[in-house]
Order: sequence, then structure tokens, then C-alpha cells
Amino acid sequence: MEKLINVAYLVASVLFILGIKQLGSPRTARNGNFLSSLGMLIAILVTLFDKHVLSFQWILVGMLVGGAIGAVMALKVEMTAMPQMVGLLNGFGGGASALVALSEYYRSGFNTQLETIISIMLSLIIGSVTFSGSLIAFGKLQGLVTGNSVQYPGQHVINLLLILLTVTLSLLVVLQQSLQWAVITVVGLGLLLGVLLVIPIGGADMPVVISLLNSYSGVAAATTGFVLRNPMLIITGALVGASGVILTNIMCRGMNRSLMNVLLGGWATAAQLEAARGKKEIVIKSVDAEEAAMLFESARSVIIVPGYGMAVAQAQHAVRDLKNVLEQKGIDVKFAIHPVAGRMPGHMNILLAESQIEYEKMYALEDINDAFHQTDIAFVVGANDVVNPAARNNPSSPIYGMPILNVDYAKTVIINKRSMAAGYAGIDNELFGYPNALMYFGDAREAITRLVNELKNHS
Repeated sequence: MEKLINVAYLVASVLFILGIKQLGSPRTARNGNFLSSLGMLIAILVTLFDKHVLSFQWILVGMLVGGAIGAVMALKVEMTAMPQMVGLLNGFGGGASALVALSEYYRSGFNTQLETIISIMLSLIIGSVTFSGSLIAFGKLQGLVTGNSVQYPGQHVINLLLILLTVTLSLLVVLQQSLQWAVITVVGLGLLLGVLLVIPIGGADMPVVISLLNSYSGVAAATTGFVLRNPMLIITGALVGASGVILTNIMCRGMNRSLMNVLLGGWATAAQLEAARGKKEIVIKSVDAEEAAMLFESARSVIIVPGYGMAVAQAQHAVRDLKNVLEQKGIDVKFAIHPVAGRMPGHMNILLAESQIEYEKMYALEDINDAFHQTDIAFVVGANDVVNPAARNNPSSPIYGMPILNVDYAKTVIINKRSMAAGYAGIDNELFGYPNALMYFGDAREAITRLVNELKNHS
């Protein structure tokens, strides 16, 4: 039986790897998700046949309750709220790992092997940090907690002291396993650290935070696998942890910043730096729906650049209608996706795919940037920092060096925003004052719907 279990675990592991590989492309992501889910189903069913499982009653109850909650979330949560749900699920994973480790600590009778007690303490620390940190990330994304960077004097010193205290208490437990007060204190410190490590990070860095917390949840699962001596859990956790680190690195490259810069507060002082230098007055030109429609009528090629403003306004369906009416007029339409547009990796791709926009129309930054030179209109929908030329032209800008979409190279740039408010980096967008830039103000869904109606009237 043990050999059959290990073979099944191997099959599940291969399915996980194949699934992760296929998740790298929008075209194959759905199949990749199915393969990964199938692998997890095999792993769960095989684990239930393990001789260590003594009672199935509460396991079945947990599966039914958890499955019902998951089904409701999958059906009810809007695609625009997907970042919040991912953050919450990361927290659930970390919390589950911490609870399993804590129960194993008490089950062992305070007398277990060295490697097991070390794994227990690691699971408690990483799991509790992931749980509370993910709840704060969820709160920021949901608007329950301020999306601004919350900083206070001496925060880095305080965090360092808390980390040292947590490590010290964990070592004491390893040496003297009966110190229950120390174990509970470690859990409490982990929960506090999760809050203090995420609360200073602003909304602009949520893609990095989400992918990093995803990695944390994987590492927590892997350490719990060592606690339970379950190879499948170790493999699964290692895959999630490694893929989360890789994705985090991609997100950081997308902003030309180090992970440490993000964790230490990122662009928190960007607005103050700009204020100290003195803001330059930007002279803008604006258009209404009728004028914008006339410009689109004369275009032969259009690149649409979606941003978080599109997600907030739930304007993806209106954007699809715009694409359709433009294509009916013989206009070539593409979509340019910045790696950190939105609140989680792939956020814009998910929203566009949900509105039935073809995967072939979506291009990554490195694949589309050279095309702006030959484009008649670049239409920016709710994006800000990811199209700010200051990242390319202004060495004193906080976002200097960040890869951006070169929308300013298009013949005409039309920017849809509700107002002239700065982006998450806290700085004005110099693109708005460019000679070839036009502002089209209004809520994205309403404004684009008006534009579509004007284009239809011109038919």
C-alpha cells in the first residue's frame, strides 16, 4: 500500500508541475488549472487511505463545508475582486499550516524529534505571519484598511527586534519543548509581524505582496509537510513557494525595484520628494465622447492599455464593446498589458478574458512596445504610473528606470481617467501634458459606453 501511495503522489506531483507550466500562458491557463486541481484531488484521496488517518468523520465534514464555501466564492466573487480573494486564500493556507503545526505540538506530548520540533516552530512562524499579513493585504484591496503606506518612527528597528525575539523563543522551545507559553507567544508575535510587515506597503505594490504571500503560504505548507512526514505536502509547498518567489521577482523587475525596497515601504515618500522639488504645471487638452469618436473613426490601428481604473469601474465589458465596434470599422485593435497593472499578477488578462476578448489580442510589454511607433491611437483606460514617461526621461523621478508602456510614441494618446489625481506612486503623470495627449474624463464604464454609442451613430 505504501508503494502505491508514493506512486500516486508522484503522479500528482507531475500534474502540479504540468499545471504550473500551463498557467504561464492565458491560452493554456484553464487547462493548467484543471491539471493542478486533478493532482490535488489525487493527493487528497490517496492521503485518506494512509494508515495514519484514524477517523474520516471530521475530514468529510471539513471537505463538505470547505467545498461549499469555495463553490460560493467561485460563483459569487466578481472578477474585479479576484485579488482580494487570492490574498484571503493565501491567508487561509498559512493559517491552516499554523493550526496543524500547533495541534501536532500538543499531540506529541512535548517530546518529539529535533527535526520535527524545528519544523513545527517554522510552520508556526511562517504560517501566522502569512495569515495576518494576508488579512491586511485583503483589507487594503477591499478598502477596509487604508491603501496608503502606513509608517511610523522606528518601525524597522521594532520589526527587527520582534523577529529576533521570535527566533530566540523558538530556539528555547527547541531546547525545552514543554515551554507552552513560549509557543503561544511565538504565534502571537508571528501574527503581529504579519500586520507590521504588510501595513507599510502601499496599494501600488499589491502585486508584489500578493505573490510574496503566496510564496509564504507554500513554504508554510512545505514545513508542515515535514511535521507530518507527508512527501506530497512537502512537494506541493515547495512548488508553490518557488513559483511565488519567481513571480515576485518578475513583479519587482516590472517596477525596476528590489524586493527590499518594496518591503521597506516602496514609494511612500514619492509625493514628498516631488513636493520638495516643486510641481510643474501641466497644461492639458481634453475631448468629449463625440470628439474622441471622430479621432477613432480616422484611425487604422489602436492599442488599448487597461489599468486598475478599468477594474474599479468594471469597464472590461465596455472595453470589449469598443474593440468590437472598432474592428467592425476595419480598425486593428490590440491590448498592451503591463506586468504590474492592476492589483495582482495577470489581473488585466483575467478581466479581459472574462469579457471574451481573445488571448491573441493581449500583448506583454516587451512584445508590444515597439508597435506604438506605428500606432494611430493609444487608448489608456485607468492606467497611470505604468505609462508615465518620467520613468524613462526623469532621473530624479521616484519611478525612474521602471519599464513602462511607450504610449507616448503613438500618433495620438487618449487617456480616460476620472480626474487628474496622481497614481499610486504619488507623482503627476507628465504624459497628460504632452502635445499628442488628450484627456477623456469620466468613469471608465460610462465614458467608454458613450464613446461606443457615438461610434455606432457614425456608422
